[in-house]
Amino acid sequence: MASETTIAMTKKLFENLQSDLKALSAEARKKHPPVKEASEACMLKLRMILSKPTDLFSELLSSSSEIVQPFIMGCDSKNPKMVHISLTSMQRMIQHQAISATTADNIIKSLWNLMNSGIEELKLLQTAILMITTNSIVQHESLAKALVLGFRLYFTKDSTTINTAGATVRQLVNVVYDRVNTEDSVNSQEPLEPFATDKMKMPSKIAPLSLRPCARDGFLLFQDLCQLVNADNPLWLTGITEMTRTFGLELLESVMSGYPRIFLEHEEFGFLLKERVCPLVIKLFSPSLKFRQGIPSAPSPIPVEKPYFPIVMRLLRIVQALIKHFYCLLSTECEIFLSLLIKFMDVEKPMWQRCIALEVLLKLCNDPKLVRSFVETYDIKEHSAKIFYDIVSAIGSFIQTLFMPAVSNHQSSRDGNKTPDTQGAPPSMVAGMPVGSGVTPQPAFVYKNLWIPLIMNVPQTALRPVLIDMVDKLEPPVIPDGYALTLGFASLLEICHSVEVNVLLHQNTVNGTDATHSHTKSQDDELQKALVKSSWAGLLASLTLLLEASTDEQATEAILKAEQSYVNMSGVLELITTRDAFVTALCKSSLPPHYQLLILNQPSASKPHAERGHIRVRSLDMKTSPSYHDDSFDKSQVVAVGTALPTLNMPASSLQNQVMLTSKNISCMRAILSLAHCHGSILGSSWNMVLTTLQHLVWILGLKTASGGQLKSDIHANESSGAIITTAIMADLPVLSSMLSRLFESSQYLDDVAVHHLIDALCKLSNESLEIAYNNREPSLFAVAKLLETGLVNIHRVEVLWKPLTAHLLEVCHHPHVGMRCCGAEAITSLVLAALSYKFVPPLYENKRLQAMLLAPLRELSVISQTDVRQKQLECALLILQNGGETLGPGWPTILQVIGDGANTQGEVIIRTAFQSMQLVVTDFLPLISPPCLSLCVEMAAKFGLQQSELNISLTAIGLLWNISDYFYQQRAKITSDIIKDEDPSLTSSDQLWMCLYSKFGELCVDPRPAVRKSAGQTLFSTIAAHGDLLQNITWKSLLWKVLFPLLDNVKSKLETAPSERERKGPEANILMHHSRDTAKKQWCETQVLIMAGVSRVFSIKKEHLEELDDFSRAWAFLLQYLERASLGHSAEVCLAALRSFQELVNGPAKEETNSQSASPQIVPQQSIQRDGSSSQPSVSQTMWNTAWKVWLNIGNKRTTPPMTIQAATTVDIPSQAFLCQLVLIFPKIFTHVQDHFVCDMFTDFSKVLSQTLAVPIAGDTSPFLVPTNYESTLTPVQETVIDAYTCLCENVAHIKSSEKLYPKLISHLIKCSEYATRVPTFGAVEVKPPNSVKGLTTGYIASDMTEFSEKCMSLATEVYSKCCSLDSVVQEDTLKCIIQSLSTPLGAKYSCSSDSTWKLAVQCLLKCVRSGLSVPKVKASTSSTDLWLALSKALSDFLFPKVPANESQSLAEFREDEKLDCLVVEMIRKDILPFSSELPKDFIASVLQILNRGSIHSQSPNAPVSGKVRHLFTQKCFETLLQFSFVNDENKAASVSQVAVQTLLTRCVTIISDYNKDIHLKQNVPSLSQVNEVVSAIQTMTTLISSLQKLSQDSVDHSIWERIISLYPHLVSCIHSKSDSVLVELEKALSSYTVLLNTPAYARK
Repeated sequence: MASETTIAMTKKLFENLQSDLKALSAEARKKHPPVKEASEACMLKLRMILSKPTDLFSELLSSSSEIVQPFIMGCDSKNPKMVHISLTSMQRMIQHQAISATTADNIIKSLWNLMNSGIEELKLLQTAILMITTNSIVQHESLAKALVLGFRLYFTKDSTTINTAGATVRQLVNVVYDRVNTEDSVNSQEPLEPFATDKMKMPSKIAPLSLRPCARDGFLLFQDLCQLVNADNPLWLTGITEMTRTFGLELLESVMSGYPRIFLEHEEFGFLLKERVCPLVIKLFSPSLKFRQGIPSAPSPIPVEKPYFPIVMRLLRIVQALIKHFYCLLSTECEIFLSLLIKFMDVEKPMWQRCIALEVLLKLCNDPKLVRSFVETYDIKEHSAKIFYDIVSAIGSFIQTLFMPAVSNHQSSRDGNKTPDTQGAPPSMVAGMPVGSGVTPQPAFVYKNLWIPLIMNVPQTALRPVLIDMVDKLEPPVIPDGYALTLGFASLLEICHSVEVNVLLHQNTVNGTDATHSHTKSQDDELQKALVKSSWAGLLASLTLLLEASTDEQATEAILKAEQSYVNMSGVLELITTRDAFVTALCKSSLPPHYQLLILNQPSASKPHAERGHIRVRSLDMKTSPSYHDDSFDKSQVVAVGTALPTLNMPASSLQNQVMLTSKNISCMRAILSLAHCHGSILGSSWNMVLTTLQHLVWILGLKTASGGQLKSDIHANESSGAIITTAIMADLPVLSSMLSRLFESSQYLDDVAVHHLIDALCKLSNESLEIAYNNREPSLFAVAKLLETGLVNIHRVEVLWKPLTAHLLEVCHHPHVGMRCCGAEAITSLVLAALSYKFVPPLYENKRLQAMLLAPLRELSVISQTDVRQKQLECALLILQNGGETLGPGWPTILQVIGDGANTQGEVIIRTAFQSMQLVVTDFLPLISPPCLSLCVEMAAKFGLQQSELNISLTAIGLLWNISDYFYQQRAKITSDIIKDEDPSLTSSDQLWMCLYSKFGELCVDPRPAVRKSAGQTLFSTIAAHGDLLQNITWKSLLWKVLFPLLDNVKSKLETAPSERERKGPEANILMHHSRDTAKKQWCETQVLIMAGVSRVFSIKKEHLEELDDFSRAWAFLLQYLERASLGHSAEVCLAALRSFQELVNGPAKEETNSQSASPQIVPQQSIQRDGSSSQPSVSQTMWNTAWKVWLNIGNKRTTPPMTIQAATTVDIPSQAFLCQLVLIFPKIFTHVQDHFVCDMFTDFSKVLSQTLAVPIAGDTSPFLVPTNYESTLTPVQETVIDAYTCLCENVAHIKSSEKLYPKLISHLIKCSEYATRVPTFGAVEVKPPNSVKGLTTGYIASDMTEFSEKCMSLATEVYSKCCSLDSVVQEDTLKCIIQSLSTPLGAKYSCSSDSTWKLAVQCLLKCVRSGLSVPKVKASTSSTDLWLALSKALSDFLFPKVPANESQSLAEFREDEKLDCLVVEMIRKDILPFSSELPKDFIASVLQILNRGSIHSQSPNAPVSGKVRHLFTQKCFETLLQFSFVNDENKAASVSQVAVQTLLTRCVTIISDYNKDIHLKQNVPSLSQVNEVVSAIQTMTTLISSLQKLSQDSVDHSIWERIISLYPHLVSCIHSKSDSVLVELEKALSSYTVLLNTPAYARK
């Protein structure tokens, strides 16, 4: 593809050449025939070449001389058109590189001729450039000729030609040296002669043979340029007729700057620099050195030549190139040149000259390697010029002279240039800043009212030199306003940058160098120190001045960065004085003027030259760093106004003055923060100055200490203190605070020595604050806060800093100033928390020593009595537990002691905080605590229970003790194994932990506060109940006699000494305290109740364990005696509680209760009783239960004996119903254990106690709760418990040995109790009101309603009798008679009874007892006992025919229910009495028949109701029973009586029905309602009679009765005219019953 393109391009060239030849031929046709002929011949040649199959380009190149010849002839013709065509064609061939060397020479010659003729000069230049740049065939003389052509054209009169020629010459010169570079890049085997300097001392037109061809051309060219600049004739560039020095210098500078490698690689070229260029430059500098503007010159025959700007400017460019590129070749010459540059900056020199020199220095100082070379070559050597130091000093002096108005104005006038109006005094100034409508303040420097603008943003963009690039200027330009200062400022920054690069590069190199290069390292260290030492003094003076004068933030930032870098370098190189000088300068710049900060006035800052011993330069004399002037202070930039921080040396009057901070101060503060953050490792003793400054700035800005040691702005605090924070700085305050925090956070990257320097400085600051606080001045908390931050970030090396850090903070915590000690306490606690949470290797729980060291400061805080410190200490302990309690390990004793110490204080807040930690320990960390610490944990928890400040905490602490006990139980195996493993002599068994726990509970149970006592008591006994099984016998014994029994005695003694009066501490106490607990005695009563119940409960549920004790009987007796005394006391509450405890005590173990099959106590069966009367499996000894029985009887007799007399003004001690109820409840439990020997005497005692108990009246104030108000009989609690006691005895009496003797007594006692419904018992001389006589609260006493109780006793007596009726003792004692006589009372009263249930139950009991008694033959045979039968007959008669009728309001359903009971009695007579009439007394049988007879005609009784409530069923039952036992074929008196009764009944029915029929037939007589009811009754009687007679046998009914019945039939039929529905209904039933009688019976027909 490439070959095809080449062929196409060649063919295109052929076509163009042919076209050009045609045009040339046509143009030369008339006047130049030779040209025409040559053109035609050339065209023929081209055609021939095209016709050949060979390479066209090769043929063209070989024939180039022939082809070019017509064009050369055209140029020689001088015809413009022909020349133009010819030059164009030659350019085409040159571009296609289609000419040979010979052809090129011919072309150059042709061009030379055209140049001499002045034809097509621009075209000539183009052709020459193409010929030389296209390839390298033009060399040596031809090249020189082409260059001379350009030089010649450069000096023509046409400006276009001049400019084009100048550019052409510059390009040709570059091409020459480009060829040299190209030639050097190609390896050549051509041998060269060695370089000989002797042959080159004199200029020669022959180049050294040691150079290759292209280099020779370059050598000769450069040599001739030097010749031309020095006004000598050229040796190689022959033909140059004139040459300017400026153009020559420019070409020299371009070659040296553009191709320095050629001069460095070829000695020949270096020789030219040293022997030709340098002397030439020095020579040309002579006018500038001698000229002193404004100073009269010394007498001289030769006038002083004035410096010429173009020459000076170009010379300085050459100097810049020589120093920058060839310093290694020209060290001596460069020293001269640098000295010259320094001299050029003298104040006597013109400003433009000074500025150009400064521009060169700026370029030079921009190269770090070059700066390093300056110091290495000059400054570091003892007897050498201190070039670098002089450069820095010269720049500094230059800058400082600019701030001297007189000098500045005089300099401007001497320059002959008019100073702009804005120089030094802007037209519109506000506080030194140019302002105006729509004008943005220009960056500038203001010093002593001298305003100098900064013309460009130096820090961000590199300053581009202006004067040194003005190659087209012939006169010195007007220096822009502020340009000189900008140059100086930029130069200082570049110097600082170069030094920094060298030092940092060196440090990086050193860090990677091994020990074998120690010598080289030492030399490099000296070099780096020399760099800093040579530059720091001048830089510090100048930068300080510029910083003070700067009004631009970016410029200020650049200055601060420069100073920071020097602090870093000085610290790295261990230049202490230099470091302190720059740190002092930064610190002073950050503080406002007139601020009396004596600590910053250190010698190192006032003598910056002391490090090297250099002579003090004038710039330092102008520095006024320690003082500020009022006129230089820019109030427009004030961003904050605050108060001065008190110091030890500051007078009190100064504290009232306001301190103003500007934005520059804030920038300086940022710089200090950045410096300390990035380079804290090298500050060393300067930390004190840095931290002092920051402390003052923080104080002025109003930043306050926050959590974690950070600083935050408090707007409200600032307003209250009078501080003013502008909006300009308000947003920066959080940033500054963050920078402060990051500063101290970065201390984690410092080495141990640097950290100690930092901590030492902070401690010094803190000590000053402590002293200030002692003088009653407000101290700064900055140092303490930052000590905290420093400690937090250096936890990883805590052993290095812990002791000095915490020792100082503990000293702070003891300070009387509140804020100071609070800050110190927060610091210590935060450090402890951070240290404990850090992941050490090995872990803390494995490093006992380190953990003890970390916790020691926290424990030492306990000796401080201040509440705020203790609060923070305990909050820290809480956080330790929350964040890492599982890793405490050996630190538990310390933490527990810290927590426990919180319970000994009086502050409620402290106690609450400490208790939170205690709660957390118990709930979460008990498994992690060793057994010896568990007892300490119990003690600490008990401390919180015993503290008197917070009741709720005491109560909760008791709950914690319960949790601890639960943990002891659940982890008993682990605790035991840990005890064995630890081998701690202070703890040998887990029982010691339990005894410690129980002892603390015992102490809490006698706490002065009732609630604590109650909670402790409940928890104590719950703990024993839940976990007492774990205790050994010896521990149980200790628990009883060292904890529980002493506790009983202590409570009793407290109760006896407690006041009975109400404590009146205020109105609130009266409102909140319940009357039952409003005195100390009542409260201690409650405690005694609790303790008694608890101890009894322990004896009850832990009886199996206690029985194993050798002194259990003594303990049992002790407790019973205690309960007996308590139950006989004066406190009703204690008495009742004693009985309840008694009951709990006799209840027995829970497992015995669970084995029972019913709620009532179960008695051991008779078969299980051994011959000796003891149980086969006794739970306790018989002696102890006998003691319990005696105690019960004593209590019952003493408490229930009624008073026989009552004296006036005396209070009757009547036991409460609850007491009595509890007393009776105890009996069944005791009875289960004494039943084996329960004899009649014991029953007598028992029945006496219960009888007296039932007689005890109810107090009026409790009657609403015990006496029913709806007149319904219900059991009182006492009656219910008595019934339960009777029931228990009745159910188990059969198992008692003397049961046969007990039955009559038991039934007799129950019968007696059943009579209480109608005969309420009395209680001695106590006046008692009848039951249901009072509603609501009342005074006095009210008798209990015994109705329900009597009914229960009646039922029990009936049930017992039914079981034992066959016993001889029961029969002999006439028990049945007693029962019947007792029942006669409610049966006879019937409807007049207070409760219907009484007589109804009496009926049931009577029926049951009669059936049971009559079933016993011995009872039937006792015919001689007439009292029994008379009583029974009377009871039946009184019940069936009551004297008092039922209430008229009784419903029909109730009436029918009562009638059923009557029928049951008749049924009992029919089944249980009349069938055995032959065995029973005749009088009794006769009375029974009389009752039946009366019942059968009861409707005729005058007392019979007339409202329809007639006992038809009862009448029927009586009649049927009477007929059943009367209509028999035996002739006896009874039967005849019955038949008479039937005849009488029939006569009565006929009369009633006949009278009714008469009345209904007489329309004027309307039957009355009573008459209708009577007729209905008569009809019903007939129906019943017929039905009853049908059921009897035929032989048992008299024939006359049937006849009377049949005769009544017509009368019944007559009743069909009745209009009464009830009559008709009953009539229908009666007529239907006659169905069987319509036919004559069979026996009648016979």
